[in-house]
Amino acid sequence: MTESTFSLLSEDIILQIFIKLEEDPQNWARLASVCTRFSSLIILCYKKKCSQSIPSIISDLLSGGPHYPAPSDPPGGWAALHKLSVCCPGLLHAGVLLENSDFGLEREIGPDLNYLQTLTLTVSQPSSSTPPNPNPNSDPNWSLFDDLYFDTVYDFSESHNPIEGVESVAVKLGTDLSVGKKRRKICRSVQSHLASRVWNLSREQGNKLLASRFRGDCLYICDWPGCVHTQEKRNYMLFRGVFKNFKRSRVWRTINDGNRSKIGLDCAFCSCKETWDLHSAFCLRRVFGYHDDGEPVVRAYVCENGHVSGAWTDRPMYT
Repeated sequence: MTESTFSLLSEDIILQIFIKLEEDPQNWARLASVCTRFSSLIILCYKKKCSQSIPSIISDLLSGGPHYPAPSDPPGGWAALHKLSVCCPGLLHAGVLLENSDFGLEREIGPDLNYLQTLTLTVSQPSSSTPPNPNPNSDPNWSLFDDLYFDTVYDFSESHNPIEGVESVAVKLGTDLSVGKKRRKICRSVQSHLASRVWNLSREQGNKLLASRFRGDCLYICDWPGCVHTQEKRNYMLFRGVFKNFKRSRVWRTINDGNRSKIGLDCAFCSCKETWDLHSAFCLRRVFGYHDDGEPVVRAYVCENGHVSGAWTDRPMYT
């Protein structure tokens, strides 16, 4: 019925209707999954919304330089930028669920083969109330709708009353897999979801994250503390951001020249299936340090498009 009704309307009229639904980002995510026509129109809605909510950032991201032309779209496209501006990456995409007892060395020198007795590619579902995939025949690639669909039942208060369970998280390391299996408290905030804090991005916050030698790079990060998630051991303050001209940044040169390996951690905002660990690449400020159990105080991961996801915790108090 929806297709037959809207087929009689011009795209301008449909677009005006969609614009009226901008208050809840989930509305656009649902509409984008209806048909190709709606999906293309929703991109225009994303562009309009981003231009209104973060105009100075859009202007900067789309500006060129003396030796390169200005891009026509932001990194990863308008859908990715809109998602980044309103969505928290979730504990999984922020790397909180990765095994960190090796201080990041395993990602640099390879996994311990004696440790890899069994390989599991299963990530447990947060709860039995999580809704099924609304379209089981859809493309398995990244979908903004798939992520935001979980928000129809997401309650931020649940992150403070997590459900205890066992989960197994697999990380792809070249041709190998590293599996970290432990008992922890999990909740629906594992996946991407609407951020609970102010939807804003700031270059000042990005400068606080990077090491001093990368201060010339332009990284926009959401205002801290970001989206706070209470877990078994400590509180994680999840952040997200984006580099301007990532492939022309000094961070990219450091990763590329150092031949840093990617890990199999999906980007929370675009279709990239692998990311780089900025912590092990020594791109973050070293003053952040580690907790007593070896977990870094701040972690961050960046994809090919320059999208950044990460988490930080309170700095440990040493005596």
